[in-house]
Amino acid sequence: MAADRHFLKQSTIGASSAPLSFLLFDSIAAILFAAGLAGGVVAVPEGLAGMAPWVLLALLGSLLRSVAVTLAARSGAARAGIAKTKLRGRIVAAAFRHPPGGSSTVGVLMNAVVDEVEAIDGYIARFLPARYAAALGPLLILAATACASPIAAAILVLTLVPFIVAMALAGGAAADESRRQFEALPRLSGLFADRIRALPLLLAFRAEASETARIGRAADEVATRTLKVLRVAFLSSGALEFFAALSVALVAVYAGFNLLGLLPFPVPEKLDLFRAFFVLALAPEFYAPMRRLAAAYHDRQAADTAAGRLRAVEEHVPLPVAQKPLVDSAAPAISFRSVSIGYAGGAGPAVSDFWLEIAAGETVALVGPSGSGKSSLLHLLLGLAPLTAGSIAVGDTRLEHGVSIAAIAAWVGQSPLILPGTIRDNIAMSKPDASREEIAAAVRAAGLGPLLLRRRCGLDGRLDERGGGLSGGERRRIALARALLKQAPLLLLDEPTAHLDSAAEAELIASIGRALPGRTAIIATHSEALASIADRIVRLGVPA
Repeated sequence: MAADRHFLKQSTIGASSAPLSFLLFDSIAAILFAAGLAGGVVAVPEGLAGMAPWVLLALLGSLLRSVAVTLAARSGAARAGIAKTKLRGRIVAAAFRHPPGGSSTVGVLMNAVVDEVEAIDGYIARFLPARYAAALGPLLILAATACASPIAAAILVLTLVPFIVAMALAGGAAADESRRQFEALPRLSGLFADRIRALPLLLAFRAEASETARIGRAADEVATRTLKVLRVAFLSSGALEFFAALSVALVAVYAGFNLLGLLPFPVPEKLDLFRAFFVLALAPEFYAPMRRLAAAYHDRQAADTAAGRLRAVEEHVPLPVAQKPLVDSAAPAISFRSVSIGYAGGAGPAVSDFWLEIAAGETVALVGPSGSGKSSLLHLLLGLAPLTAGSIAVGDTRLEHGVSIAAIAAWVGQSPLILPGTIRDNIAMSKPDASREEIAAAVRAAGLGPLLLRRRCGLDGRLDERGGGLSGGERRRIALARALLKQAPLLLLDEPTAHLDSAAEAELIASIGRALPGRTAIIATHSEALASIADRIVRLGVPA
C-alpha cells in the first residue's frame, strides 16, 4: 500500500496547489457572507439605508464563493487532464513493452490504459484540493468564530472530536469494501473486452450462452460489492451530517440563551445580536470543507486501487532502453545462428536450434505447417518474440537488447491494421510526410488502382475502424502499399495471401514480385505459388 501511495504521489506532484487556494478562498468568502448576513439582521431597524452595505457584503461573499468553487473545479479538471495524459503515456509505453505471451491479457492492459488512469481524475480534481482545504478551511472558520465568541468556537471543536473518531472507523471499513469493489470492476472490464475480441470464435462454437452467463456472474459480483460500498458510504455520510447538525444546534442554543441571559451556568462573555448571528451563520461552514472531503473520499479509494494496478503494469516490464536503430539503406544480409524461441507458459520452444544465412538482396520463403515457427522468426526480428538461445545478425550488426531494425524494415501481415480515416491516411502511416507523388507510386506498385476506381473519392475515400467495404485482397494491397511507401531495404511478409481466392492471390503475388528487387525479403507462407517467386525456399518442420 505504501508503494501504491508513493506511485500515486509521484504521478500527481503539483496537481493540487491552485484548486487548494480557490477552496480556501471559498472559506474566506463564507466569513464575509456571514458578516454581511449578521450585519443586515442587526441593521433592520435602520431601514434600507442601514442594511444596504451589509446586504452588498453578503452578496459579494456569495458571488465570491460561486467564483471560487467554479475556478477550483475548472483548475482541478485541467490539472487532472495534464496528469492523466502524462500517466497514460507512461502506461501505454509500459503496455507495449509487455513480453509476448505474458500473463496480462489485452483486456487487462486496455482497462489499465483507459479506466485505471481515468480513476485518478477525481483524486486530483476533487480529493486533493478537498483534503488540504479540509485541514485549513475549518481553522479559518474557527478563528473567525473565536473572535466573535470563544465559547461557540469551543463547541465546534468539541463536536469535531467524536466526528473524527466516527469518520476514521467508517473510513477504514469503506477502504476495504472499496478496494474489493475496484478490484472486481477491472476484472469485469478485462473479461468483457477479451470476449468481444473473441466474439466470432464464440459464435462459431456456440459458446455465447456460457460466456454470457460468466459475464453476468462477474457483473453481479461488481453490483454486490458496490452495494456494500454504498452502505458504508451512507453510514459515514450519516455520521457527518449528525455531528454537523449537532454543532449548529448547540451553537444556536448557546447563542439564543446567551442573548436572553438564560444560561444555567456563568460564561465569560455576553453576546450581542451581531456576534450571535455571525457565529450562527458560520457554524454550518465549519463542516463544509469536511463535507466536500467526504464526498470526494470515494475518489481516493478508486485512485489508490488503480495506482496499485498501474504500478504493477509499469514495474513488471523492463525499463525502456536507448534504441540503436539500424539506418543502412542497402539491402542487408541476415544470419540466424542456433536460434531458439520460447514463450512463457508454452509447452515447448516455438523454434529450436534454427540456422539460416540470407544473402543481401535475397528473397527467402519460409514454408511449413502451422506451428512450425514461421511467424515467430519474423516476430523475432521485430522484437515481438523472445530469443531464448542463439544469435541474430543483420549485416554487420548483432541484434541484441536495445537494437531495433524498425528503421530499415517494412511489414505486411495477414491481418493488416486499418484505422478510421482515409485510404491515403492508412497508406501514409509508414511515412506521414510522404508526398502525393510518393503515395501514388506506392499505390501503383501495390496494384490498388481497381479499388480506387470503384470508390468515388479515390484515395480520400473514408474507412471505418473495421475497414468496412474492403475485401481481403484489398486490405493486403493497402498493407503492401504502406510497406512499399516506406522504401525499406528489408521486407517481412507474414502469410500475405492467406484466405484469398486464387484470382486475388495471383494478383497480389504479382504485385509482391514487382516489389522484391533491391530488397532483402523473408516470406512466411503456406502458399506454394507465393513461395515460388522466392530465390530460395526453406521448409520448416513441426517442433518436437
